[in-house]
Amino acid sequence: MAIEAWFMNDSNEDQRLPHHSNPKEFVSMNQLAELGVLYWKLNPEIYENDEELKKIRDDRGYNYVDLLDISPEKLANYEGKLKDFYTEHIHADEEIRYCLDGSGYFDVRDKNDRWIRIWIKPGDLIILPAGIYHRFTLDTNNYTKLMRLFKGEPVWTPFNRPQEQHPARKEYLKSFTEKAGVALKAH
Repeated sequence: MAIEAWFMNDSNEDQRLPHHSNPKEFVSMNQLAELGVLYWKLNPEIYENDEELKKIRDDRGYNYVDLLDISPEKLANYEGKLKDFYTEHIHADEEIRYCLDGSGYFDVRDKNDRWIRIWIKPGDLIILPAGIYHRFTLDTNNYTKLMRLFKGEPVWTPFNRPQEQHPARKEYLKSFTEKAGVALKAH
């Protein structure tokens, strides 16, 4: 099954709720791909020896991997970290996350600055392009185990919005004018 994504409402209720717009408006894999968001569905039970994951890592140059358990019991300064993750930001590099257990939401901005909520569950590997505004939160299960992948040494530096002059943001926006409606390949 493909990943689920939808446009969000503007409610300030608990960030861990789905926040569907009314009426519900789902977002397709092609719409995500047009924003530069890539997706694979893998088998999280075999992640240590998964040939498809190895191929993705080799093809894209991801040579560093770590695991992160996010829950009140497993993450030091849980409330503070969750608040930081949910602050809108960009990165200078891609953000690659593979959900091994639990679930959570990545929210990304579309071309019109609307929030799209992407619900990740076990087996979902997503790549957010450098320069895209995004944030992360758990859902009401309050737990996820994520694999983080990087090219070279890991860099976790978020650049909180506004970042319109950041080189990664400028490059991200430039990609829309160059592609002029040509969707990226979705997996």
